[in-house]
Amino acid sequence: MSTNLKISAALVAAFVVTVAVLLGVNNSGADDTDTTEAGGAPVVREDSHRLSTAADDRVTLVEFLDFECEACKAAYPFVEQLRDDYDGQVTFVARYFPMPGHANAENAAVAVEAAARQGRFEDMYHRMYETQTEWGERQDSQAEVFRGFAEEMGLDMADFDATVRDPATLERVLQDREDGLALGVEGTPTFFLNGEKVEAQTTDEFIELIDAALTD
Repeated sequence: MSTNLKISAALVAAFVVTVAVLLGVNNSGADDTDTTEAGGAPVVREDSHRLSTAADDRVTLVEFLDFECEACKAAYPFVEQLRDDYDGQVTFVARYFPMPGHANAENAAVAVEAAARQGRFEDMYHRMYETQTEWGERQDSQAEVFRGFAEEMGLDMADFDATVRDPATLERVLQDREDGLALGVEGTPTFFLNGEKVEAQTTDEFIELIDAALTD
């Protein structure tokens, strides 16, 4: 593990431990492969969004996330550091899991999915976390705020608007959530490493699990 990763892990350890204890990173493992789990729900679908892809695709880390979730935002810098340090070695997949208690979680996911249809998933993914404090925890719709992000990104707005309105876009988001529920996801963020729920109390333990998967 690089020095940069050690430093970053130390800085965010307290946040990630809180995520683990309260919101489902600490879940029991399951006997499955890297694509399916008990009950038949896939951990990764063919259309799942890959933030980074490993050359050999042997190790895959999947995160079920909610863009309005403060714990997901707290874990976000750590995930980004992992992506940097394991670039080319680990495939990172992001899946939607909007929580019912977040009024704009579905709106945010739909906006991200609409951006994804124009090849801009990662850009909107970053934008949601970077601006969460501006729109999160509000009860009124923030759809116009998300549309503003799309405009700032230079997206085709006619296409974006049509995709947001298309019921199939929300269905795509909710399919991820349905898979998560079938896999035992109860909160966000929840991680799966090669198909098994991550059990880690600290960032060091999390990193050790990845390193072990790479040496198997």
